[in-house]
Amino acid sequence: MFFKKLKEKKVNNIIKEINSRDLFKRYLLLVIGCFIVAFAFNLFFLKYGIVCFGISGLSIVVNEFGFDPSLFILLGNIVLLIVSFFALGFLKTKNSIIGSLLFPLFVKLTSYLTANISLGDVEMIVIAIFGAVLTGVGYGIIFKTGFTTGGTDILDQIISKYSKISLGSSMLIVDGLVVLSAKLVFSWEIVLYGAIVLYIISTLTDKVILGISQSKAFYIVTEKEEEVKTFLLSILNGGVTLINARGGYSNEKQHLLLGVVPTRSYYVVKEGLKQIDDKIFFLVCDAYEVSSREKIKNE
Repeated sequence: MFFKKLKEKKVNNIIKEINSRDLFKRYLLLVIGCFIVAFAFNLFFLKYGIVCFGISGLSIVVNEFGFDPSLFILLGNIVLLIVSFFALGFLKTKNSIIGSLLFPLFVKLTSYLTANISLGDVEMIVIAIFGAVLTGVGYGIIFKTGFTTGGTDILDQIISKYSKISLGSSMLIVDGLVVLSAKLVFSWEIVLYGAIVLYIISTLTDKVILGISQSKAFYIVTEKEEEVKTFLLSILNGGVTLINARGGYSNEKQHLLLGVVPTRSYYVVKEGLKQIDDKIFFLVCDAYEVSSREKIKNE
């Protein structure tokens, strides 16, 4: 137990080191990303009643009952941040705090801008597609810096951690229920538009981060095998397999480590590997389907 805590502390120190890098650039991109998503939310989704994802999607539903969307998003984010602190710990909650507060603020501010913008008689499908593309790009910018806007992103991680399902599957469940909630106040047509928007946002977000897969496969050659393996096993839903290999030049036997992690953990894993071994060699590929008959327990 002592050695396990020691390893966890070392992994946490690596993640802290990664999160402290390029802070100005990352915060600037977070602000830009939040502004883009908030602007698209007000101009395309709130104005036309398209419910598509997360707390902001639910805010469109409660807006029909006279509740201010930005206030609803703020309150929902605060509640989920508290839940995240107890369920996931401070380290995983920290990168959601600023985005959770910044996003509802921008929703309120951009509402004054979009109030004076009229899109005329544009077809609803065009509204949905443009809103989804803009939102996907905005979220991609946010997630690529290692931050989130909180909300149901936190709920996705909690469900993934305790139900042992992939982060992509938990997102599908949570956001799918949000889209269906639109039927409480809107027609089935709006629900279908929401489903289309959700798909485009998910695709564009992953595309901006890196590729269009839910997971990334890391093929790794390193002299610090145990440290790398411990790090990968500590990442949410991460796994690692040792493959016997032989060096093409040296002809020496060595292990090739195969690690599979969620796409949104790509930034942390990539920088963490470099932090552990500055001479490390790794290759990253899209993992379109990951299947395992055995759960590895790191006890």
